[in-house]
Amino acid sequence: MRAPFVPRALARVQRSLTWLMALAYAVATVAPAAGLWLRHLRWSVPRGVGVPAAALSPPSALLAFVLFTAALQVPVRRLPALARRPVALMTGTAVNATVPLLVLPLLAGLLRFSPDTDGGSGLLTGIALVGAMPVAGGATVWGGRAGGNHALVVGIVLASTLLSPLTTPLTLSMAAVFAHGHYAHDLGRMAGSSSGAFALAGVVAPCLAGLLAQRMTSRERRDRALPGLKLAALMASLLLTYANACGALGGQLRHPQVAFIAASVGVAALACLAALAVGWGLARGLRSDRADTVAITLASGMNNSSASAVLAATHLPAHPQVLMPVLAYSIVQKFGAGAVDSFLGPRADAGSRRRRARRRAMSPATRPRSRARRGD
Repeated sequence: MRAPFVPRALARVQRSLTWLMALAYAVATVAPAAGLWLRHLRWSVPRGVGVPAAALSPPSALLAFVLFTAALQVPVRRLPALARRPVALMTGTAVNATVPLLVLPLLAGLLRFSPDTDGGSGLLTGIALVGAMPVAGGATVWGGRAGGNHALVVGIVLASTLLSPLTTPLTLSMAAVFAHGHYAHDLGRMAGSSSGAFALAGVVAPCLAGLLAQRMTSRERRDRALPGLKLAALMASLLLTYANACGALGGQLRHPQVAFIAASVGVAALACLAALAVGWGLARGLRSDRADTVAITLASGMNNSSASAVLAATHLPAHPQVLMPVLAYSIVQKFGAGAVDSFLGPRADAGSRRRRARRRAMSPATRPRSRARRGD
């Protein structure tokens, strides 16, 4: 008997997710009109509600649904165990929050030599928006694939999310110091009010709603509903990827700027790899085991690029070039996560054990001596 349609469709989409993401980027490049319409659509807000109209848009709703569904699957029962070993949790959370504050001055110094009239402030703004966001929920998937401590990754994701109303304005304020022109003004304005509200309403609230829904529903009901919710969340993620990419890729297709694209990829790679390296170094310095090292490393360098793209599209609609480094970071961090899986994952660990075993077998100390040398 064949499995029901929804589980089969979910499995097929999960297997083909990489190709579907590439298809979303391709469609955004050649047919951006629908995505641009979604990005600029705003829903009216009744007076007295207290929610800015800019926060109510299809991309923000898609992001909220993806975060809600992710929180609905969080293994909350495993989290109390982290209280007995809080150092790893605090390290991963602190690295993700502080590395952007260290990388932004370095990038600002390098981008001073940029030929752009704004001194690379557009690139800096894009990277700042990514660095200001909490750890991406996708870190839990990559952490499980690489054999990381799943509870630790989940704990870092939740901790960075809850702290985002404080860390997001702090990171944007730092970026405003090094940016120039209207970018400095926009970053200062966002740090002053809108970014904290966005983090609270667009990131923290959906996650808390998902955790509350998990608490209030039985496991049987969640198990029945999750396949459909996960499939819908994946489709929402693909639509969000398409909408976010439309602002960056469409213009580059009409007026390609190879130097700007290369610079976007370069600064994204530098920021992402620096965060991964710092996380790995601190985990090694704390003598963490392999599972905790994988978790801290991935959580340090993976940020919620979808949230940063929504923030850019909502508050900087007149500057679509800011989306290019955000898009580049989204792609680079997946390659970085794959590299962590290759070097720290179970396959790499098993390979290193086999190499050590071969070296021990071939070393003179363990090689059996012949009868002639033993004098028998």
